Amino acid sequence: MNDFTHRSGVALVVGATGGIGAAIARMLAARGARVALTFRSNGDAAAELVSAIGEPARAWQLDVTDEAACARVVGEVAETFGGIHTLCHAAGPHVPMVHLSRVSPAQFRSQLEQDTIGFFNVLSPTIAHLRASRGSIVAVTTAATDRTAVRDGLSLTPKGAVEALVRGIAAEEGRFGIRANMVGPGMLTDGMAERLIASGDLDDAALAAATTNIPMRRFGRAEDIAELVCFLASDRAGYISGQKVNVDGGYTA
Repeated sequence: MNDFTHRSGVALVVGATGGIGAAIARMLAARGARVALTFRSNGDAAAELVSAIGEPARAWQLDVTDEAACARVVGEVAETFGGIHTLCHAAGPHVPMVHLSRVSPAQFRSQLEQDTIGFFNVLSPTIAHLRASRGSIVAVTTAATDRTAVRDGLSLTPKGAVEALVRGIAAEEGRFGIRANMVGPGMLTDGMAERLIASGDLDDAALAAATTNIPMRRFGRAEDIAELVCFLASDRAGYISGQKVNVDGGYTA
């Protein structure tokens, strides 16, 4: 597929060193997009990804909670590549599984700043460039906003706010040619689930229970998410906006 070879500018992937973000960046590049990446702290992983994708891919360090830094990086990306045609937001910190009754207000505020406000900090300066390119936004959120799981409130609440923002942009910016959609990952063998397994938040019993709740009786892969992100960002999805599709093996059916 060469869905993006005709597009001027670049696909900006925020949070590209995570399992999902890296898969998205690689697939966008494979389908003809020039790709700009951001990472928060893992510079080695970003360098490896840029090397794997090849020229003219470039990476920028970015803390999405820094409003000024977001504006600067978006401006530099647009100047370097002559515009931005796609914003894919796949950034997100590790979120421990914990009952909401045990979440402190400070912890909750931090999560909102990193997830919801972080997304808006990147989105805001990108809108003008997407208007110019009649471009697309795809936010990676979570299937949990459609089927609430116990101990997942610290993740799904900020992601639910991100989804509301995406729908708002779709409603307001469609007249400028911008499309905005969401992809909701379910349980994957990489990404957040991988980190929860490694941290012990998901033990063997919890994994068995989770698998039982998935009609397909297996976890997905980051490439499953990337496939849908690339479709929604492409012209093949040219009349799709304001929508969310869960990639979850039927969990939210």
